[in-house]
Amino acid sequence: MDRRSRIHGGKLGRGVGLLSLLLGLATPVLALDLATVTGLLAQRKSGEARFTEERTVSGIDGPLRAAGVLSFEAPNRFARQTTEPRAESMVVDGNLLVLKRGGRTRQMTLDAIPEVTALIEAVRGTLTGNAASLNKHFRIQVDGSPAQWTLTLVPRDERLATQVRELKITGLGGDLRVVELWLSGGDRSVMSIEPLQALKR
Repeated sequence: MDRRSRIHGGKLGRGVGLLSLLLGLATPVLALDLATVTGLLAQRKSGEARFTEERTVSGIDGPLRAAGVLSFEAPNRFARQTTEPRAESMVVDGNLLVLKRGGRTRQMTLDAIPEVTALIEAVRGTLTGNAASLNKHFRIQVDGSPAQWTLTLVPRDERLATQVRELKITGLGGDLRVVELWLSGGDRSVMSIEPLQALKR
């Protein structure tokens, strides 16, 4: 082999090697699954975070805004304390739901309100990393990577599906950051969540 052939062969070899590297980098990442996402979330056993929410409602000019604090303790306790525009709370502990608004308190079991239960489990199940609960109530599409992921939840319950088109939950690692809800009539709400902190005692 003469010198020119050796040089050409060396360049060709380097070119093939570079091409192989680029093709390797372009190889699709294995699809993210629900178990990976819920595994990240389940590492945190409790937490609390501030939230802000904007709701777009047909017939009302401008979004409706609310703010407050979310908290949870695995496996079954979840609370939403709204501070703005007025004080109200929702606490779910196991199968018991307690609502407080305008000085009144109302208690009920989740068994009696399956449509509401699914919406509660969308948040509680995600916060606690409960894949079984999420799969029970929703058909789930998982997108993204462990660092930044999205769960798209479509209700399995036919009655709920007539009211709720889908929920989209976005997170970073083990933190849930955004919950978007689309109703069948076109109304929408977006809840943004600050990074979770250790639950105050």
